[in-house]
Amino acid sequence: MTDKMEISRRSLLKTGGGIVAASALGGAVQLILPTEAHASAKVVVKYDWLMSNGQIGDIVAAQKGFYADAGLEVEFAPGGPNSSTVPPVISGAAALGQFSETAQLFNARAGGVPVKILACGFRTGPYAFTSKPDKPLRTIDDLRNVRIGIQPTARFIIDAIAAANDIPIDELQITSVGFDKGPLVNGDVDAIGGWITNTQALSVVGDDRIDTLVSDLGLPAYALVYFATDDAIENNAEQLAAFIGATAKGWEFVHANPQEAVQIMVDATDGLDLEWEQKTIDLVLSLSFDENTAVGGWGVFDPANLEQQLALYDSIGQYSGGRPSLEEVHTTKILEMTADQRPKLGAPS
Repeated sequence: MTDKMEISRRSLLKTGGGIVAASALGGAVQLILPTEAHASAKVVVKYDWLMSNGQIGDIVAAQKGFYADAGLEVEFAPGGPNSSTVPPVISGAAALGQFSETAQLFNARAGGVPVKILACGFRTGPYAFTSKPDKPLRTIDDLRNVRIGIQPTARFIIDAIAAANDIPIDELQITSVGFDKGPLVNGDVDAIGGWITNTQALSVVGDDRIDTLVSDLGLPAYALVYFATDDAIENNAEQLAAFIGATAKGWEFVHANPQEAVQIMVDATDGLDLEWEQKTIDLVLSLSFDENTAVGGWGVFDPANLEQQLALYDSIGQYSGGRPSLEEVHTTKILEMTADQRPKLGAPS
C-alpha cells in the first residue's frame, strides 16, 4: 500500500560484532546475543516490510543490548512483496508482528484473524500526497482541483478521505500509478501518494515539493502497529511486555541521540544510505513523538481514535462481513504493564 516497495530488500542485519544467522522462518534474521544470554527467552518479530528508519528504535534496542537486558533473544523477520505478516504470528512461529498501518489490522480482524493492537510506533500514518508549488495539494479544499495519482492497493485511502469530508468520489480525478514519482515529475498527475519517510525517492520531485499527510486531510491513522494474537496476550503477556519495554528504551535512545542512532542503524542494516537517513531522522522522530507520548509514553494510542477509524472505513464498505468491534482490535494491557518503562517524551524541538 505504500512506496516502500522502492527500497531494495535487505538480506541481513548485523549485530555489533557482525554475526548473523538465518532462521527457519522465511526471511528472518537472527540477532545473536552474547553467550551468557543464550538461555534467554526467544522472541521472533514478524515485520510487514523491510527494516528501515521506521524500525530504528527496534534496531538500536538490539544493538545496544536492551533486549538482552530484558532477558530476551530477539529475531527480526523482515517482510517484503512476497512475505505474509499474519501466518507466522497466528501459527506461533513469531511471538508478535508489526503492520504498516492500523487499517491492515482492522481488515485482518474483520476476516476472523484473532489479533489485537499492542502499541503504535508512529503517531500518524506517514502516507502523504506529494505535489508541486504550481499545482499544490495542501488542504482538503485543494482535493477537487488536482489530478491524484495513487497505487491500486492504497485506493481505499482516497475513498476514506472523500467520505470523511463529504466529497462525492466521482468529483475527484484519480489515476492508478506505481511507486515511482515519474507521473508527478512528468506532469501526468498533480499529486502522488507515498510514504513521507522515503525522502530519497521523493528528492526527484525537488526541494520545493509539498508533502501533505493524509491525517491533515481528515484521515486518522496510527502506523507501525505492533500486534499479537488474543491467546498470546492472555498467556504470554510478560514476554510481550518485555519486548515492548525494551523497544521503547531503544526509541528513547534514538530521541536523545538521533545521529548516533542513525549510524547504528545503517551499520546494522544493508541497503541504507547514511546521508539520507541523517536527513530523515528528525521527520521519523516527529512521527513517533508528540504531545500525547509526552503524557502517555512512546507507543501509546487512543482507543477513541481507533473507533473513529473503524467507523470511517465501515462507511466506505471495507467490511463486507461486518466491522470488528473496538474491543476486538486493541488491548491496553501491554501498555499498562510497561507504563514505567516507556519514555514520556514529546517531539524533539
